[in-house]
Amino acid sequence: MTTTESVLERAKATVQRKVQATVPVDRQVQAAYLVDKAKRLVGMGDQVVFTERPVPDAADVPLTELDVSNPFLFRQGKWHSYFRRLRDEAPVHYLADSPFGPFWSITRYEDIRAVDLDPDTFSAEPFIILGHAPINVEMFIAMDPPKHDVQRKAVQGVVAPRNLKEMESLIRERVQDVLDNLPTDRPFDWVERVSKEITARMLATLLDFPYEERHKLPYWSDTMSGTAEATGGTTDQDTFYEAVGDMARSFIALWHDKAARREEGETGFDLISLMQSSEDTKDLIHRPMEFLGNLTLLIVGGNDTTRNSMSGSVLALHQNPDQFEKLKADPSLIPNMVSETIRWQTPLAYMRRVAKKDVHFGGQFIRKGDKVVMWYCSGNRDERQFENPDDFIIDRPNARNHMSFGFGVHRCMGNRLAEMQLRILWEEILARFDRIEVLDEPTYVQSNFVKGYESMMVRLTPKAAS
Repeated sequence: MTTTESVLERAKATVQRKVQATVPVDRQVQAAYLVDKAKRLVGMGDQVVFTERPVPDAADVPLTELDVSNPFLFRQGKWHSYFRRLRDEAPVHYLADSPFGPFWSITRYEDIRAVDLDPDTFSAEPFIILGHAPINVEMFIAMDPPKHDVQRKAVQGVVAPRNLKEMESLIRERVQDVLDNLPTDRPFDWVERVSKEITARMLATLLDFPYEERHKLPYWSDTMSGTAEATGGTTDQDTFYEAVGDMARSFIALWHDKAARREEGETGFDLISLMQSSEDTKDLIHRPMEFLGNLTLLIVGGNDTTRNSMSGSVLALHQNPDQFEKLKADPSLIPNMVSETIRWQTPLAYMRRVAKKDVHFGGQFIRKGDKVVMWYCSGNRDERQFENPDDFIIDRPNARNHMSFGFGVHRCMGNRLAEMQLRILWEEILARFDRIEVLDEPTYVQSNFVKGYESMMVRLTPKAAS
């Protein structure tokens, strides 16, 4: 890009931001929807749809054509062999053609860590997903320093150690309430009754969102992270825009309500209050795409990691009954079991970066502008880092070295909160139940990004009265 082009691009961006600041975020969402719909009506914007077909065995696919972006790879249980082959034969692997465009896959633990710790070479902008979002929002996880650091700092106080300690009793109270109301005389869906419910309650608390409407939060998260263009999901564009518009209107109302209460002297330590009290984010309501993007990030980040680890822990212990017996015999292993669950599950499979410059990496030449995908799910199963990595071992000595939370400036802000919720959940489970039996194969999410569960039917066996 020439100097003149660069100046024009900056001027264009400045004008766009000024225009955006005058239009409410819900109106911008509506406008984007109408433009998108018009394009589809005239044949300029066909909606991407993924049709499930059997995923071939990794050994039957030429190395240059191994596509780990296939959204059915996790659902069909083929991901282990695909990533193992890449780790062994092409740890820095280029795929020239995929539904999400060309990209590099980084699959070994140490290589992933090196990319994550080098934001000067590998940019998080403009997206952390393989594809692209239907609407161009801005979120701090997809920003580089220093802008990333400023926006993250504004909200990270909500998960500061002192605040987490104060939250622990509330988390425990809500977990107890959920578990005490589970049926023990018939099967039920663990995902719906436990994982989603606990997550919704905590998200409502963190955002000071109306508690009676808490179930909207995981719905918005699932809808917005599940589009075909972004992650190979099933969300259609009409549903996507409807959910985003509803979320935008709800949070605009919440922002103004909390601003009015703030003027009357009321203080809060929730995420919205922290944004309003920071010099760098107090005007976020006037930066609509950042406002919408950061709320999306906080909802998705608070939903997928914890929720799918809650379900994954139940499945892992069902599949490894010796480990469940070990846990019951020694509940002090719960914290390490939580780390092992997060390693074994890896709730978010990857993060995407873009090369800021030409770079030689892992024996390959990566060009400026190339997509570079750090496959955390592969790094967490790297035999060079973890002995018997596919086994679920609750007292694994280096379980805490998992990479599910990332490294460096983008390390997950809510990692301690996620661990606390899982720890409390299992402390309370062991106090009530002797067995959690998974009755059928779980239904998995269609996605190349979220390694999660749509449903998982279980049956509980209560502890015998002592």
